Amino acid sequence: MNPLKLLFTRHAQSIGNLQKRMQGNGEFDLSPEGRLQTEKLAQRLLKESWHPTCIYSSPLRRTAQTSEILRSRFTAEPLPSTISDLIEDEINQPNPPVSESSQILIHYADELREFQNGVFEGLTWGEAMERYPDLCKALENSPNWIQIPGAESLQEARDRSRRFIQLLLDRHHNGEQILIVSHSWILQHLIAELLGCDRSWRLHPRNTALFEFWIDRSRWDSTDQNRFNTDLWQIRRFNDYHHLLQQP
Repeated sequence: MNPLKLLFTRHAQSIGNLQKRMQGNGEFDLSPEGRLQTEKLAQRLLKESWHPTCIYSSPLRRTAQTSEILRSRFTAEPLPSTISDLIEDEINQPNPPVSESSQILIHYADELREFQNGVFEGLTWGEAMERYPDLCKALENSPNWIQIPGAESLQEARDRSRRFIQLLLDRHHNGEQILIVSHSWILQHLIAELLGCDRSWRLHPRNTALFEFWIDRSRWDSTDQNRFNTDLWQIRRFNDYHHLLQQP
């Protein structure tokens, strides 16, 4: 089987992450560390010969910048052999053939946006406490979902996650490798939808962490016992951020 490979990742560190802001749909650039994280991820995927057929990305700036940096590394032209022979470890850092990688497209999908968090967008928790003390106290003291003014609901998040997963399955087939660049909160719902869970589970995705799934798309709609055949549905890595632990 040559499966359909789906590789989900969270965007690299942003300025908003550094400032501990509830970014939501707010626009924040990558931090210098975030750009380094993206470079480390690109080098890892290149070493693994993982070349996406296409990239899906949230249109928010921190995800778009992550996606653009990754694509630029996949589409870089190989150095001439007379030059590459002079560069240390070049043999261990293969470049993809231009004929394959130059066709990589980035599809920006609103379904991949981060949580629309209403009046909290762009605030730190301290700032939110000053502006909305009663709401913040209620959120701290109750395990139940409390709707934030102007925010989307959990059901809306699951609905858009379902739409996106179905779009992937409708458009793509065995043999393709799809890279999806999104955000920590919505990734929880996307993964739950892909796995067929009837509830969402708390995850703590690190910046640029990888979640890779291999599926036999040709049997995805099967109703027989192959639904329980784990050769056909594989979780290959889950919240894997080992590339961030490598020294430059």
